[in-house]
Amino acid sequence: MILVPTLTDGVVTLRAHTDDDIEGAFEQCIDPVSQQWTTVPVPYTRDDAKRFIRDAMPGGWATDQEWAFAFSAVDPATGEARYAGTISLRNERDGRAEIAYGSHPWVRGTGTVERALRLLLDWGFAPSSEGGRDLNTVIWLANEGNWASRKLAWRLGFSFDGTVRKWLPQRGALLNAWVGVLLREDERAPRHQWFDAPRIVGENVVLRPHKPGDAPRIAEACRDERSRQWLRRLPEPYREADANAFMESRIGAMAGGTCVHWAMADPATDDLIGVINIFQIEAGRDGEVGYWTHPDARGRGVMTEACRLVVRHGFVPAEDGGLGLRRLTACAAVDNVASRHVIEACGFTQFGIERRGVEIGGGALADLACYDLLAEEFRPAQPPSASRTRQD
Repeated sequence: MILVPTLTDGVVTLRAHTDDDIEGAFEQCIDPVSQQWTTVPVPYTRDDAKRFIRDAMPGGWATDQEWAFAFSAVDPATGEARYAGTISLRNERDGRAEIAYGSHPWVRGTGTVERALRLLLDWGFAPSSEGGRDLNTVIWLANEGNWASRKLAWRLGFSFDGTVRKWLPQRGALLNAWVGVLLREDERAPRHQWFDAPRIVGENVVLRPHKPGDAPRIAEACRDERSRQWLRRLPEPYREADANAFMESRIGAMAGGTCVHWAMADPATDDLIGVINIFQIEAGRDGEVGYWTHPDARGRGVMTEACRLVVRHGFVPAEDGGLGLRRLTACAAVDNVASRHVIEACGFTQFGIERRGVEIGGGALADLACYDLLAEEFRPAQPPSASRTRQD
């Protein structure tokens, strides 16, 4: 009989699976989020849960193919220890393993899974003489788009090494896979910043993260003739699928620590009226402001207000919730009078013109007016109505 070790940090406990976990495993695997991102059978039955707990999990230990633990923590609602999910290391031999994890809905967002995975990794990397598995390399794979899994891997110190096309099987399909690696000697901490878009409330505009309902409005804006005049390389025709890909790419840029991106929304309706971001961020140093406006919002001054809010966020010290940048730049085609008006109204100073410096609609090259603003030069006309930014 294989003896599964019990590991604990005093808050989370890793242990062997027991029949008491069957109902929890069943509840976890009928959850829509679990079904979206894992290979559990659909529909999922209690008999499936029994086979998983009684056969699959012990079988992995017996064959030395997968070292799987149930993990449990105290449920604050009852004050009692409760099944929270299953995590494992899949043995790839030669000091290599793949990490896998899934959680019960009750424990998500509490930090419990991260604690459990740190225990698992400590055990996996530990020398066999100390009861560990003497691993050198642990690989992480997740379906493309599984941001919760990616953020957890980021917290644990995994690299992000890109996308492997059509790699992960799921119910008869091959899905694109994100991949990263953690070595035994790596620090188990994030390798770079991960930015989220804080909600910032102004008088005439709200800056917020994107939501799925933004796609039709993005598509409308990017089919507009004036938008296409100044925005380069837009798909033709521009469809809602392109808008969804755009939003996904902005999340990726924030995950990579190079960009903070907001949807601009009407305070009354929450309809998207534009987008604005700070990109090419060098932490503690520089960033560049970029934006575009939906046709419905032009001429109302909302972009100037949004730009002031974003510039303020860029210069607010990091300890106060901002980016703590020293300098922001902004650029616009010389003939894009409306965009240049926004930049100048926010206090930027033109420092030059880059000849043929930007590609505009249709692939033409245009001269680019370049501006910058230093933190000590910024004078906000009025703080946000809430006088602060709020993290959602």
